[in-house]
Amino acid sequence: MTFLKRFKFSVVTGFLLVAIVFSCSEDPTTIGATIVGSSPFTTNKADYNVQAFNKKVGAVQTNQLPLYQIGVYNDPVYGKTVASINSQVQLSTSNPSFGIYTEETELTNSDAIPENETIDSVVVYLPYILNEIDSDADGVPDSAEVGFELDATNDSDGDSLSNITESANGTNPQNPDTDGDGIRDDVDESIDVVSYAESFELDSIYGNRNQEFTFKVERSTYYLRDLDPNSNFQEAQEYYSNQEFSPTFTEEVFFEGTYLINNKEFVLPGEEDDPDTEEDETTKTKVAPGIRVRLGTAGIDFFQENILDKEGDTELLNAANFKEFFRGINMSITPSEEELLFLLDISNARIEVYYHYDHIVDDTTTEELTSSFNLALATTSANAVNTFVNEDYPVEITEAISSEDNASRIYLKGGAGTSAEIHLFEDELEINQIKANNWIINEANLTFYIDQNVMANTDEEPPRLYLFNAETNEPIYNVITEYSTADTSLEAYLNYDGLIEKSNDRGVKYKINITDHINDIIVRDSVNAILGLQVSADIRITGARNVMLANGEEEELPASSILTPLSTVLYGSNVVAEEEDKKLKLEIYYTETK
Repeated sequence: MTFLKRFKFSVVTGFLLVAIVFSCSEDPTTIGATIVGSSPFTTNKADYNVQAFNKKVGAVQTNQLPLYQIGVYNDPVYGKTVASINSQVQLSTSNPSFGIYTEETELTNSDAIPENETIDSVVVYLPYILNEIDSDADGVPDSAEVGFELDATNDSDGDSLSNITESANGTNPQNPDTDGDGIRDDVDESIDVVSYAESFELDSIYGNRNQEFTFKVERSTYYLRDLDPNSNFQEAQEYYSNQEFSPTFTEEVFFEGTYLINNKEFVLPGEEDDPDTEEDETTKTKVAPGIRVRLGTAGIDFFQENILDKEGDTELLNAANFKEFFRGINMSITPSEEELLFLLDISNARIEVYYHYDHIVDDTTTEELTSSFNLALATTSANAVNTFVNEDYPVEITEAISSEDNASRIYLKGGAGTSAEIHLFEDELEINQIKANNWIINEANLTFYIDQNVMANTDEEPPRLYLFNAETNEPIYNVITEYSTADTSLEAYLNYDGLIEKSNDRGVKYKINITDHINDIIVRDSVNAILGLQVSADIRITGARNVMLANGEEEELPASSILTPLSTVLYGSNVVAEEEDKKLKLEIYYTETK
């Protein structure tokens, strides 16, 4: 009876609370009246017809996203989608100086020498999304604590140090000799805690993770504007998933080669040892797992000519000049098998440039020193665009989503896919009748049954559906009254539910609790708004994005559907008699007086 916690009761209603709680303790799926002692109250259930309409999305706005898709997703129902990323490249600092002296100082100061900055290597780095759930906060992810209860006092590697102690010390909780010097961590007084590469559980990767894939980085010649000239440069520029970049707007191929997924950190050399001191200043840094590739000769030559050799020039003077000068890069992935797709947070992606330069030691001697600098990709002040190329849908799906009739099947697909509209109640008479009955609405649900025959060959099903007010794009759940076990995509807002229910590892249905929404209509005279339905990467993401519908119309839809490649097929309300038990309908459980 958690739904009782979601309402503020009047004094009269409060007087009736005991009777309601007692009556609702019966199985809520029982249809019919239950009389509690001599109480003049009964509980019952009423079903109402609803209508569902499919909507085909032609293109979605995909710049300034929190997550980007890259690779190939082969949906057994809807067909193949190829996703690529075109991103601006951004200076980490305006008017950068390479080496010790600025270019102007090198030319005007007699005490300085030409530093001859020369690139050694250029690296493109895209970090993976990590699943770092650590319930006992001991420094070891739950997935790695095989055979252990989740307890911070665990000693996973048997070195007499608890996992949480090792986490605090910076040693490896899964290796009794972190630095491999033959001395156990519990007695080693000098441990190189950065030397070991920690393993992580990778998230948001679809397809066989053991296959090779081809990663391609091209220079983009397309200028991604920040502001829209059609709004007199007062609004942000919007870019859509059907935008074409490669090959029309690309030139040099900076990198094209095969790569394998690895879930371990990269351990990189940091600052070098200063030979003039007795101390060893050598440092190392650890970088999270990701795609990390060295560019070939073409990339090195380009960055030498257009970055290092431009020191002090107007092209590097500020962010605006640089964006105009260096338009960006285009990245794509081709798997060796049919499918491999990544969701990536590219706000931490970067291009790392490593170089050496000449430095004066004394009047007669120079030495080479090394340094580096980073170029950022899509941050809050830089643009990136996700492009989606969808294979044509099968004929039966195309015809169904083009129809304006009440649907027998609801087709939902993420990215530039499909969504649906749900219309509650056939007319106002039904709403007025409920009001006249003075029902206390205990619970109201929409249950969406999955067409298991169509989805039989699908390995990945959407873990949750998002139902929202299609007229305002606002969620129908109330954050204030929601119940959550954790602030994660599948553990937040559990009153609302919408989570997939499975049997034998196959999805059966999604049940969405809309009790608040129905009470708003019945009790608080809110508008009976059309509802929207989508697959969702995370129902906590409620911001709206512009989309182009297949009929050419433009409207806004919540952005969370753009961030997932997943899809499903659900039973609608216009089903044949044999499918009546799967029919979409509004179920209302209520209490009324005799």
